[in-house]
Amino acid sequence: MKTLFAFFSLFLFISCNNESKDDYLKKIEDYQYEENLKFHDESKSPLTKEDLKTFKKLEFYPIDKKYRVLAKLEKTVDAPIFEMTTTTERKPLYIKYGMVTFTIDGVEQQIPIYQNKDLDRDPQYIDYLFMPFTDKTSGEGSYGGGRYLDVLTTDEKPDGTIVLDFNKAYNPYCAYSDRYSCPLTPKENTLTVSIPVGVKAYKKH
Repeated sequence: MKTLFAFFSLFLFISCNNESKDDYLKKIEDYQYEENLKFHDESKSPLTKEDLKTFKKLEFYPIDKKYRVLAKLEKTVDAPIFEMTTTTERKPLYIKYGMVTFTIDGVEQQIPIYQNKDLDRDPQYIDYLFMPFTDKTSGEGSYGGGRYLDVLTTDEKPDGTIVLDFNKAYNPYCAYSDRYSCPLTPKENTLTVSIPVGVKAYKKH
């Protein structure tokens, strides 16, 4: 009877985990679908009209829940406002909101995360944090200039942790057209591991 109970408990554990994984997979697939819809919409797409004619879909790495990590967030006290370097002369105002520390493949990573402080910032993005990064896939499958990850201040936990989901890593609009002004990834936002999830480098067809 004990053996049967142990087997049944294991079956329930595996089933719950599979359901959780399937739910997560569906969630990211829906996110990718919405991103592709946006890129096909001429009013929202960063693509030029010429590129839209041949655009089929964004290329993504395979979804991997391993790259949805729990990070420790250490906020920066009295962070000064600074001008973020961009691909143009535009200098948006940011502060270093804090440092996030997390582990991937047994290797600890620590990089800054930022908050926009421009007075004319769109109110709908008031809770957004900005985490640009490069990793070992940069220029080797993903965009060479690095990718971005959006995090919400409302996702911060009372214990000082926050979830970073690299499956939602996306390219700056400059990866699609030079008519945009995009923040450049600071050197201190370099990860020493590969992040083979999220969007891949854009290739014109």
